[in-house]
Amino acid sequence: MANFDSKHVKNVVLVGHTGSGKTTLTESMLFEAGLINRRGTILDKNTVADYTDIEHEKGKTFFSKLVYTKWKDYKINLLDTPGYDDFTGEIIGAMRVADCGLMLLNSAMGVEVGTDIIWTYTDEYKLPMLLAVNHLDNEKSDFDKTVREAKAHFGNNVVVVQYPVNQGEKFDAIVDVLNMVMYKYPAEGGKPEKLAIPDSEKEKANQLHQELIETIAGNDETLMERYFEKGELDEDEMKLGLHHSLINHEIFPIFCVSAKKNMGCGRIMSFIDNVCPSAYEMPKQKTVDGKEIECSENGSTAIFIYKTLSEPHVGDLSFFKVLSGKIKVGDELTNENTGQVERINQLYEVEGSKRTPVQELVAGDIGATLKLKDTHINNTLHEKGKHIEIVPIQFPNPTLTIAVEGTKKGEEEKLSIALHQLVEEDPTIKVEVSPELKQTLIHCHGELHLTVIKWKLENAFKLSVEFRTPKIPYRETIRKSADTIYRHKKQSGGAGQFAEVAMKIEPWFEGMEEPKGFNIRGKEEHDLPWGGKLIYYNCIVGGAIDNRFHPSILKGIMEKMQEGPLTGSYVRDVRVILYDGKMHAVDSNDLAFKLAGMMAFKENFHNADPQLLEPYYHIEIHVPEELTGGIMSNIQTHRAVVEGMDAEGHFTIIKAHIPYAEMHEFGSDLRSLTQGRARFNLAFNHYEPVPYETQKILIAEFKNQEELV
Repeated sequence: MANFDSKHVKNVVLVGHTGSGKTTLTESMLFEAGLINRRGTILDKNTVADYTDIEHEKGKTFFSKLVYTKWKDYKINLLDTPGYDDFTGEIIGAMRVADCGLMLLNSAMGVEVGTDIIWTYTDEYKLPMLLAVNHLDNEKSDFDKTVREAKAHFGNNVVVVQYPVNQGEKFDAIVDVLNMVMYKYPAEGGKPEKLAIPDSEKEKANQLHQELIETIAGNDETLMERYFEKGELDEDEMKLGLHHSLINHEIFPIFCVSAKKNMGCGRIMSFIDNVCPSAYEMPKQKTVDGKEIECSENGSTAIFIYKTLSEPHVGDLSFFKVLSGKIKVGDELTNENTGQVERINQLYEVEGSKRTPVQELVAGDIGATLKLKDTHINNTLHEKGKHIEIVPIQFPNPTLTIAVEGTKKGEEEKLSIALHQLVEEDPTIKVEVSPELKQTLIHCHGELHLTVIKWKLENAFKLSVEFRTPKIPYRETIRKSADTIYRHKKQSGGAGQFAEVAMKIEPWFEGMEEPKGFNIRGKEEHDLPWGGKLIYYNCIVGGAIDNRFHPSILKGIMEKMQEGPLTGSYVRDVRVILYDGKMHAVDSNDLAFKLAGMMAFKENFHNADPQLLEPYYHIEIHVPEELTGGIMSNIQTHRAVVEGMDAEGHFTIIKAHIPYAEMHEFGSDLRSLTQGRARFNLAFNHYEPVPYETQKILIAEFKNQEELV
């Protein structure tokens, strides 16, 4: 392939709800461009974009893919993406490096939930966006309904550039109201015959042509003046207006396509070639310190890593966009995030699973390199001596947590390495080894995301694993004070163990007064790693207990707080007052006082009206307006407390607090009740007391477990 400068590279991301036809359209576009001589199909498992074993097995796209091709004088990088919001990380990573988007709409289904969700990110990135109505050959195709829904969901700046003449099973013609011609396709698709618009379509075509002109002129003062002067705009003026409006995220033109029959695909490629912006024309990328990076091949070399991929027998591939300058084989670049100097030993242009070695890539282009030592997604690499760090991709918080464990002994380290690799490739996955719960937790984005994780562990890493419902990180505290004297005495020949402590415990809260009736000799305030506080007072007088034993007493208390008396959960927000005790000149030692402090705390805790607390999360649910009532009813069955509601387009945002213990079932309920049309965000908020009956059950279960041990 010939070399291209920055002005002749275009990066287009294909997005849309699952089943809208992104991968099939990618295949047809590659065929039209001559990159492939035969179009593959998802059914035949031979498309350029969907090449992984799991995608062949499931017949779905799970990962974003980079495929480059050439169209006329331009290099076009196509980024095919998944359609499920479980894989939002793959979608927004690709959108982050694209300079234009192509949103596919299923003409038989209209604007679907995945489309709405993805649109929020196009708005966030202000990404130029084309709309393509696909499946026009479907017997249930309804182009006009799809256009109405697109305008309702995305605004009135959605404007028709093409419409079908005879949609349905016999679809074979498109009227283009930008250049006012009709494209008539042969039965097998491909290159159309360019014809005059039939008389039967002239009125509709003229009306849509006028709407297109008015929409373009309405977003450009210069073109508006010309329109008033002449009463029209010519084709070149319209293309110029569309070009500027796309860059400003102001107009969203609609095209027609049957990706399966390869009808309309070449016209979209031509529009991308003629009208869509290149990277150098887009607003400048910004660094974390607010500086701008000009997309120029004459600037200092800087690249941004947006994706990593580990492949057997190949190694770790890092996918990047060149932000500035040129990257060449042999370059040594500094990773701004890690300080590591990375040598670029290979550079590739990417065609799905095929990688073509090249010697250099210029600003605006997208490519891959191999075996970087310490470089990850969201890292910026640049020339030595510079300080450039691009604003990172903000990935959404996980919405599903599951516990994972290997079923075979001796594979713990292998599982740990596999989970680390999964996180490297997909930053929307979080792995947590919880000493509190004694579980390894995977935080991800839904059941389908989890299915892919399990498939990879079992097939790519050859591990046998089980997923379990995660334990709940409860907390324990008290609601009243208690006082005890505890004596630890042990005699087993020779030196024994003796320690006695007199201890009072109280519930602690911010701003409470100092304890009265005690001679306070010392006070320690401990912010607990798991939240809350321990306040420890030394009120010993007369040397009843040596100062050297106080750390041991405190250690015993802290150990019991790490495995609370009720359920073995962490204890928080307690005030301890040590006010008396006894020791023995021979038999008292650190161990004796540690055990005495631990047991005195435990005994007191049971007598201080103990309370079990459960975590509550703040949840924001984005649900279609018409489904709001059903979700409001359901969420309350999960003990949620609704705080309020807001409107956002066609969605209602329900804000609530919900117990973490309810989230596993609620996520499944939400997907079922809305057919996947709702989404939610979670963030930890606070702890609240568990219901009395639940506390009794949990305490009994813990007691039974202790007895079994």
